[in-house]
Amino acid sequence: MRQRVAVIDFETNGITPGRDCRATEIGIVLLEEGRIVDRYQSLMNAGVWVPPMIERLTGITNAMLRDAPSAAQAMRGAAEFVGDAPLVAHNASFDRKFWDYELALLGRARRQDFACTLLLSRRLQPDAPDHKLGTLTRWAGLPSTGRAHRALADAEMAANLLLHLHGGLASQYGVSADHGLLCRVQKMTAAKVRPYLLELQSAA
Repeated sequence: MRQRVAVIDFETNGITPGRDCRATEIGIVLLEEGRIVDRYQSLMNAGVWVPPMIERLTGITNAMLRDAPSAAQAMRGAAEFVGDAPLVAHNASFDRKFWDYELALLGRARRQDFACTLLLSRRLQPDAPDHKLGTLTRWAGLPSTGRAHRALADAEMAANLLLHLHGGLASQYGVSADHGLLCRVQKMTAAKVRPYLLELQSAA
């Protein structure tokens, strides 16, 4: 995988972004030439309350956020770090919502598509026990990256999973997948993926 991509993860205090539901941390890993070349991480103080259950899950406390950079400052740094690189996340429908919401508060709009390692793993690794990020990491024998439900550790896990999926495409089908191909594959039904990849292999 030669193309530079940005793998992102948010921790949040809820499910749907809004006035009282915001990102509390962002982690980003840049991949290029099949390896991690840079990282970005910041807590995000949006002035929202983190429920005790979320504090226990993530380890991110209200006290930590009081001294953290503002959400605007952290997100501005994140957007500049990513630039125009294509975006990737595990369960991207969740992270995309928060990326778009926080960008909009800065008066910006996303231009890149998201590839989703959750959808891709369902289509390319249907025999996995389940498709949670931690399960896939252990099942594939990928390295531990730190505490789950912290943004940079999860972003790095998703980056390792993406590289693993790329490796599988190369070894099974001789396909060097770019971001556009991944976005196409994740939208297909599982039954159509193998014939499509075999067709690409025969055309190569």
